Amino acid sequence: MGRIDLSIASRTEGGWSVIDVGGEIDVFTAPKLREHLVGLIEGGSRRLVVDLLDVSFMDSTGLGVLIGALRRLRETGGELVLVCGEGAVMRVLTITGLDQLFPVRSSVAEAISA
Repeated sequence: MGRIDLSIASRTEGGWSVIDVGGEIDVFTAPKLREHLVGLIEGGSRRLVVDLLDVSFMDSTGLGVLIGALRRLRETGGELVLVCGEGAVMRVLTITGLDQLFPVRSSVAEAISA
């Protein structure tokens, strides 16, 4: 069984940087996501939406990347919102209690209008 790679694409919508993520976020692919988020934050983005609807799996490494990005943004008065449907990623957020730390929305439209 081949490993599923991570796809990451960014766009700007309504003053937010929207990061569309697809595939699996694990110990092998999380550094790619971290690099992308840090690049956006260092480039001046203060309002980030991370769209996880197409993510099939996320482990603790991926959670660590998101927490790190949230900390960086909060230090500068920024915001990070996760877009997540029912499924594996939402279960991980709920089990770890991180659904209380991050604002979680069901769509990008809902995230940027909140």
